[in-house]
Amino acid sequence: MIEAVVFDIGNVLIEWQPERHFDTFMDPEDRKRLFAEVDLHAMNDAVDKGGNLPELCAALAERHPEWREQILRWNADWLQMASPAIPQSVRLLRALRSKGIPVFALSNFGIGTFAMAEEKYDFLQDFDRRYISGHMGVIKPDPKIYQMLEEDCGVAPEALLFADDRSDNITAAKARGWQTHLFTTPQGWADRLVVEGLLTPEEAR
Repeated sequence: MIEAVVFDIGNVLIEWQPERHFDTFMDPEDRKRLFAEVDLHAMNDAVDKGGNLPELCAALAERHPEWREQILRWNADWLQMASPAIPQSVRLLRALRSKGIPVFALSNFGIGTFAMAEEKYDFLQDFDRRYISGHMGVIKPDPKIYQMLEEDCGVAPEALLFADDRSDNITAAKARGWQTHLFTTPQGWADRLVVEGLLTPEEAR
């Protein structure tokens, strides 16, 4: 029996497509070259482990002066990259909460970037518990982050239902005995919550 539902945030509740944003102000071929030559996603992983985004961006820009302006946009445009919200997923979160079903967040997110997101997206306050990697010092799919959630919330692994858009994060959760859903669309997630008996079809709309 499911006792708590766990949401990832990026690409589950909020779209996270940095390449798409960079394509709005760069030639797509130049953007592909930038992302091939500069590991912006590795820098973001360091932010999600607790690093300071402006400092890490500035340091990376110093190492790649030919891309300095574009690299600094990762910091300047961060909220534009983390957008928009996914409305149906937000409704599902709130529908579960309104029924008294515990809802947790488990997300790779920086300390400073999560603070920015909270100001923009009020629904990030709606969780019963929030497990944010920057504060935990470890990111998915490291098994430690799943263990930390289990130990803190006291819910048995098999009683957790977890939605994430990345298959490696899902695989890691499955290995600990969690029930999982690979998120591809909000309707697919809604259907799963209905199948599990957590929401009615009307509540999941």
